[in-house]
Amino acid sequence: MSRFFTASDSSSEESSEEELYSNDEESEEEKAEDSSEEDSEEEEEEDSDSGSERGASRFLRDASESDQSDDESGKQKKSGKDKRYDELEGTIRLIENAEKINDWAVISNEFDKLNRQIPALIKQNDGKAPKLYIKAIADLETVTLETYEKQKVSPKKMNAINTRGLNAVRQRIRKNNKDYQKDVDAYRAGPEAFMREEVTEVVPTAPRASRQPVDLGETVTAADDEGFTVVGAGGRAVQYTPESILKHLRSIVEQRGRKNTDRLEHIRTLEKLFDVAVNDYQRIRVLLTLISTRFDLTSGTGNQMASEQWKLAEQELTKLLQILENSKEIVIIENAEEWEDDDKLPTITPDEIFRIPGSVVSFVERLDDELTRSLQHIDPHTAEYVDRLTDETSLYISLVRTMVYVESLKKNPKLDQSQDSINRVIMRRLEHVYFKPSQVVTILESNTWKAIPDSLDSGITSRAISNDTTSLVQTLCTYLFQNSEGIIRARAMLCQVYFLALHDQYYKARDMLLMSHLQETISNFDVNTQILFNRSLVQVGLCAFRAGLVYEAQTSLQEICGSNRQKELLAQGLQMQRFHQISPEQERLERQRQLPFHMHINLELLECVYLTCSMLLEIPLLAQIGSSPDIRKRVISKTYRRLLEYHERQIFTGPPENTRDHVMQASKALSAGEWKKAADFINSIKIWELMANSTKIKDMLSAQIQEEGLRTYLFTYAPFYDTLAVATLADMFELPARKVSAVVSKMISHEELAAALDQVNEAIIFRKGVELSRLQSLALSLSDKASGLIESNEKTLETRTQGMANAFERQGGPGGRGRGGRGRGRGGGGRGGGPGRTGGGPNQQFTGGALGRAIQA
Repeated sequence: MSRFFTASDSSSEESSEEELYSNDEESEEEKAEDSSEEDSEEEEEEDSDSGSERGASRFLRDASESDQSDDESGKQKKSGKDKRYDELEGTIRLIENAEKINDWAVISNEFDKLNRQIPALIKQNDGKAPKLYIKAIADLETVTLETYEKQKVSPKKMNAINTRGLNAVRQRIRKNNKDYQKDVDAYRAGPEAFMREEVTEVVPTAPRASRQPVDLGETVTAADDEGFTVVGAGGRAVQYTPESILKHLRSIVEQRGRKNTDRLEHIRTLEKLFDVAVNDYQRIRVLLTLISTRFDLTSGTGNQMASEQWKLAEQELTKLLQILENSKEIVIIENAEEWEDDDKLPTITPDEIFRIPGSVVSFVERLDDELTRSLQHIDPHTAEYVDRLTDETSLYISLVRTMVYVESLKKNPKLDQSQDSINRVIMRRLEHVYFKPSQVVTILESNTWKAIPDSLDSGITSRAISNDTTSLVQTLCTYLFQNSEGIIRARAMLCQVYFLALHDQYYKARDMLLMSHLQETISNFDVNTQILFNRSLVQVGLCAFRAGLVYEAQTSLQEICGSNRQKELLAQGLQMQRFHQISPEQERLERQRQLPFHMHINLELLECVYLTCSMLLEIPLLAQIGSSPDIRKRVISKTYRRLLEYHERQIFTGPPENTRDHVMQASKALSAGEWKKAADFINSIKIWELMANSTKIKDMLSAQIQEEGLRTYLFTYAPFYDTLAVATLADMFELPARKVSAVVSKMISHEELAAALDQVNEAIIFRKGVELSRLQSLALSLSDKASGLIESNEKTLETRTQGMANAFERQGGPGGRGRGGRGRGRGGGGRGGGPGRTGGGPNQQFTGGALGRAIQA
């Protein structure tokens, strides 16, 4: 029979049985209280189950037992606030356990649960987030970032569930932490100080079972907050002491480059070693290894270094330079011997110089390359690009500081410092300056020297010339001209040409570019130097245009803009050509060479300048050719001619919509003699506002259009005039009479106009030559086309019969050695044969048929 229905009986057997069950349950409760906190959720389930089991026995207890149990249960009751804190701690503990086994699906679920728990805790905590929560989300963000970086470089990949969980946490943690950014920053600045006040908030829980570390042969020197100790290979506890720093460094260096190496773990180890280092030698050795290990995170060419890792590497390089500047006995040189004894530190005496192998210049070059690579992969039209670009200031400070340090090594007679290191760092500094306006460079130099201690100064570029940008660039380039050769000297020359052209010193830039003779040998240099040459050439052309030199500007821009490959030649993007495909490897290399957006030259402005200059040169030439068919035809810009022909073929042309339309309609108006309309079309282009002194440039263009309109008019209508007054032309084109006379005199002296200038009567007297009739003009045109056809056919025949003729000669055919002579080619007679015929026979060469014979006769 069930005990529940016999509860009213007071037999001794039943009461003893009841007491036995109750005693067992109480012992289970005591065991549950002594268990660890990690199994708290299981304990709650067991307690609930046991409570359901003893539901019947509660009615069988006597009054004293019930009162006693009520008192004991009253002592163990917790408030709602305490329960919420317990739930928060349990969730955080589950997240930490999942982090240890890399289970991101659990982390994602528990992170959602954590965010659902926190609003109630914030509400009961006077609107402040618990510090335990701040610590949890800050640590979770760090672990998420490290895991994501590790996944990019590690060959082992997660499964699909873990990957989805990692991506979900990575997306949500960044957005979530923005709401608590101030507290997170305070925690990261000083974790111990931040959590010290948490004692008033954390509810005391059941005492945790103390864990005694197992004696593994070494004394444990440090343990983390959870009581865990870092254990190395063989089960021994890892010690981070000043005496063991060199051994740890040796083991980390030996593992570099191996597969499945946890570089993030090495970085954390090196950070701990830097904290326990006690002298400058140990700190320098740790920093050298730490910076190199950070760079190893992005060993692939297609990867980019995370901005957080980049900033940490830059800060560590700054610490390294500070230590080297303060410690005069220790220097870093590339060709130094490495200290082999890991058991003891080297003895460094004040009178001697101790050399450590390494290269500070290589570190700053790698930082520069990683920043450039990062800017290449960021969308330039976002705020992220601007934020990333601000890191260039700290990089430039490191460049200048490295340059000062390398200078100090060069001045020391005891050190055999190569000139190459200082040339490389000066070239890097010049590459950050040459494309910027002088105002920007002045601000950059001022901020740089403020960040560098006053005790430091450069012997090459002192603080005094930092405010004079022209002198700074001139000094850097002159030093490289004198102390370098090859590519560095050529690049320094091109940088100075670019800088001079950017600051409207056209004649200096042109003379320097011509005297360098780089245009003759630039094909022998690497691709990056060729790109810099193209940029300098384009900048010289733009400078000539701003100075009003139309012909010089068109000549400089012709090679780049006439090829229709501006993006590719200036490394500002990939421009796919029709019927031309590139391999994926070639495309990857092209993308690696792309310049960051802030170094780009505006391609629309470049095209506008080129087409405008071509218009001012081509329209008068077309008018001259049209009025004189016997003049040899020449083309200045094939690109412009092609666009003009396409525009003329259009049946209907609406109002201009882009830069090309404005230039084409201005060309049409200028060729018709409407110079005012052409000037309005050109001046209405909005791209001119991007240039400095845009009003002055528009006035210059209007004056150029007036002058070219006059020349076009004279070329077009000269056959219809006998005499023409200068005053009439001056009124027609709104030019001074002296300017008209100067233009006409120049045309006469260049034999462009068959006329004479009567200065007494201020008139132009045209000389009439032998005018060709319509039939004669057409005959001349036909003969030109026929001669071109003959030449092309001859070339085609030579190409097709070259192999057959060589084979025929080898077999002893006509013109060969077996039959009367060695004559080869057209018109060459052999010794024993008769006079050579053109082509070797009457029927062996195409001569144009009847039309060709008629023209030759």
